[in-house]
Amino acid sequence: MPERPLHLSVALDGAGWHPAAWRDLPGSGWATSDLFGARYWADLVAEAERGLLDFVTFEDAFALQSSLFDGPDGRGDQVRGRFDAVLLAARVAPLTSRIGLVPTATTTHTEPFHVAIGIQSLDHVSLGRAGWRPQVSGRRTDAAHFGRRQGFPELRPDALTAQSEHVRDLFDEAADAIEVARRLWDSWEDDAEIRDTATGRFVDRDKLHYIDFTGRWFGVKGPSITPRSPQGLPPVVALAHDVVPYRLAALGADVVLITPHDVEQVRSISAQVREAEAETGRAGEPLQVYADLVVFLDDEPGAAAVRRARLDDLDGAPYVSDALVFAGTPGELADLLLEWRAAGVEGYRLRPASLPHDLLGVTRGLAPELRARGAFRAAYEAETLRGHLGLPRPASRYAAGAAR
Repeated sequence: MPERPLHLSVALDGAGWHPAAWRDLPGSGWATSDLFGARYWADLVAEAERGLLDFVTFEDAFALQSSLFDGPDGRGDQVRGRFDAVLLAARVAPLTSRIGLVPTATTTHTEPFHVAIGIQSLDHVSLGRAGWRPQVSGRRTDAAHFGRRQGFPELRPDALTAQSEHVRDLFDEAADAIEVARRLWDSWEDDAEIRDTATGRFVDRDKLHYIDFTGRWFGVKGPSITPRSPQGLPPVVALAHDVVPYRLAALGADVVLITPHDVEQVRSISAQVREAEAETGRAGEPLQVYADLVVFLDDEPGAAAVRRARLDDLDGAPYVSDALVFAGTPGELADLLLEWRAAGVEGYRLRPASLPHDLLGVTRGLAPELRARGAFRAAYEAETLRGHLGLPRPASRYAAGAAR
């Protein structure tokens, strides 16, 4: 039986994931000022759609970018500032037709009602291509923007273990936020809108439901102010690095993004994800496991490594990432992706190191290479993001006869 084609997506952030990538923009046909223009982002997403990718993600955070783990670094030689990811996705939605749009929206300091209606509105305007990447915001510099929550400890890179109580609280809160959003997305039944001008009935009020959620962090009555959207439940995509976020993904996500650095880590992390599913009693569709990689891609052997070294020199330090950093040809990357697929990965979220160069390496180099090997689609076969991911459209949990 042939293996299912790989899922491919890209993570868009600024001029690329390498902090010196912005200095290459003028040579790519863009100006540095274009980073804060709609045309730049629309062009990137359109290119991803031409490459037949499943979805793009848009990064977001409450604090300015920094080379430090918590707090500003005072640097002026790297990109600082970004657009609101949900609003950016809504801006490019009418300019695309098939690719999924997955903005990042944080669950800390943000009311889940606001996030839910934002993603739901995006699903309407994109005709069923919205998703959500929830992200916690545990840093003191993030909390300082709001002033409503005190006592955030100083975070360190080993915080998942060293600050376990604080981190567990953040992820438990995120799990509740996702649950609130899902209930709000279900709070209008599909046929709640009547819109009958002759009788004057616009909505069947019996098909709008209170969600009556009460938890440690939120009390949300509902219903949503936004009617049920084309996908019913927009997919949730969660980045996870350790046991605590694996549990969050098992509780509320459809896709989990992991960050292995070799094939053995693919196997071990995939096993931990499945353990989290079992421990949380996950029902329904199993989590889809995708791996994140930062990619430098060039057709000529060795050219990507040279380009990476040049950008490192411009930045003044070697580039490091939570994910594996790959520098090579599209064919070499295809070899790696297929090796990892055999170890348990179903798809990938690739982080282009430099935009648009490495995005083009994905869409015009890697995707055709995988297609030639029978491992990637030749055309879109669905119109919604859930369709691209092979997920069924669920009925509202509040509809009569719906499975609870």
